[in-house]
Amino acid sequence: MVNQSRMLISSLWIAGAAAFSNDVVFHNRRGQTYQNTRSFLASSTSSQTDLGDTIVDMNKYNLPLEEVANEWTANVVAESSLREAGIYLGAKNDKSVYVDTLAVGIPRRVGEGLGIQLLEIAGGREDGLGITVVDGIVEGSCADGTEVLAGDSIAAVTLRKSKKGSDGLSDFEQVDSIATECFGYDKTVEALMSLPPPEGEGEVIVLTLKRLRRKPKVTVKLQYPPQQNEPDATIELFAGENLRRAMLVRGVKLNDPLSLRFDSGGTGNCGADGTCATCVVGVLQGDDLLSPKGQQEEQILKKNPRWRMACKTVVGYGQQEGDMTIRVNPRQWDN
Repeated sequence: MVNQSRMLISSLWIAGAAAFSNDVVFHNRRGQTYQNTRSFLASSTSSQTDLGDTIVDMNKYNLPLEEVANEWTANVVAESSLREAGIYLGAKNDKSVYVDTLAVGIPRRVGEGLGIQLLEIAGGREDGLGITVVDGIVEGSCADGTEVLAGDSIAAVTLRKSKKGSDGLSDFEQVDSIATECFGYDKTVEALMSLPPPEGEGEVIVLTLKRLRRKPKVTVKLQYPPQQNEPDATIELFAGENLRRAMLVRGVKLNDPLSLRFDSGGTGNCGADGTCATCVVGVLQGDDLLSPKGQQEEQILKKNPRWRMACKTVVGYGQQEGDMTIRVNPRQWDN
């Protein structure tokens, strides 16, 4: 007899956010072996952010499948202006791992389910709460070849049907939507099976998936002016960090004490307002990993095109990772 937690949902009719607060206690947790699938179509919350449009395949940052079961957690989150109170999926190690949210559309076929295998990795509660993830995809099924991957957790499922307008063009209307985030196996199946079966062409199931990914990293080699007698150092930054803030937090002596302010000609710094230019760095390698210069920065640094104002610069632009070499206090270097 097949273990229920690994049971194939052959009749499974199949958009969410990560949160961090108090952990929810479960009575059991079971790790399993996963299998991968091919990509098809998906949109991700990390595809367009302050880092600009994503220019890399985000799946390169997916957490290794053997680590997924132990990294998922559920958190109780209080109501805020951004989110309703509830229980949301999160990453245990949220310093280096994050939860991405993807919306994946899967066309339905009459008489067929989606062909998604589910696995409960945490549960055993009377209220039906738990953590259920995708354990596999049936070859040739509706879900085969889509962006649904083993290790994903289904946070919501939405049924949409195409509808022709008076202009003859088709559009999709939402028929039903069910939240399934932090459900155990039985409660997940119950929710998904409550959707009506497919009736014909033009029906699409949109899955809101939560996926664990490591945060892209940028390794920065720092060079100090020779007269400071400081050895070269290497720091590791996460994509999306502000360069000035990240360097100061890691103890880097960034602001040039010998530099006069660009805005006033006096000493001191502007506290990251972007007007004094005392936090400039010289970029020797990896300038493509930085956010583009704004108009103000271009104007201030027009005589030194390889300099960047750290307070106005974000590392890991486009969700990239790689290596950089930076000179601190570039005004003190001999040209």
